[in-house]
Amino acid sequence: METILTIQNLSKRYGRIQALKNVSFSIQKGHVYGILGPNGSGKSTTLGIVLNVVNKTSGDYKWFDGNVETHEALKKVGAIIERPNFYPYMTAEENLKLVCKIKSIDYSKIKEKLDLVGLTERKDSKFSTFSLGMKQRLAIASALLNDPEILILDEPTNGLDPQGIHQIRDIIKEIASQGTTILLASHLLDEVEKVCSHVIVLRKGEVLYSGSVDGMSANEGFFEISSNDNAALKSVLEGHQAIAQIKDEDGKVLVYLKSDLSASELNQFLFSKNIVLSHLVKRKNSLEAQFLELTKNTNPKI
Repeated sequence: METILTIQNLSKRYGRIQALKNVSFSIQKGHVYGILGPNGSGKSTTLGIVLNVVNKTSGDYKWFDGNVETHEALKKVGAIIERPNFYPYMTAEENLKLVCKIKSIDYSKIKEKLDLVGLTERKDSKFSTFSLGMKQRLAIASALLNDPEILILDEPTNGLDPQGIHQIRDIIKEIASQGTTILLASHLLDEVEKVCSHVIVLRKGEVLYSGSVDGMSANEGFFEISSNDNAALKSVLEGHQAIAQIKDEDGKVLVYLKSDLSASELNQFLFSKNIVLSHLVKRKNSLEAQFLELTKNTNPKI
């Protein structure tokens, strides 16, 4: 599979502040990647460096397996890393024509991209009359005019109302379904879980997790159990090699696993120890639970 972007041990300092520390991950063609983390975790700095608008302190990155110089590679990249910035008294179509002229792109692309973001009926409306969500959709259309191999979005739904958020997420899914690789930065778990196939979790400039969204939440999970003697139940469970942690919660015993253990195996084990369960449910840790576990004891500002 083609590698679109490779980042190796990337670091960035702003005076005494270490914004990034040895960040490494890669972006493979055809997937939707989310860089997830609270504000100040280094998401925008990472995007700024690979887009050549922020200077790195150390480390390296390369586009398209290093076969293309950064200047040429960025011609294959569409990006929105700031608020949409168009001429307010020009129409949507006029603004996109100007972008086409600057980038030597055929005007025929305009209708296609306006259709994609649902703005065809507003093509003759001035940019100043657009809502924030419409402005963001026009920015996405603009970033797609050159049919980029990868689209980079920094907090694409920031400040939008629920309807605007839903529209942007649907557009991202549609773009991805057409084969465009997407890299977006977000502090919203819900956003990453709904639109991304892969996630890079950042905290204070360091990578805590890099892999598939499913892989992040596809852990061994936990059991919710109870009996007529929960104290004896917990005492028996403490010696089981598949169990990582035991907690009390609302009269139930939560049993967290470190290796695979089926409900029937647990039930049989406890029965052999003269423990009869009155309640047994196996649950899967959510992405939110995994994220909170990764970032605990950090007091992030979100």
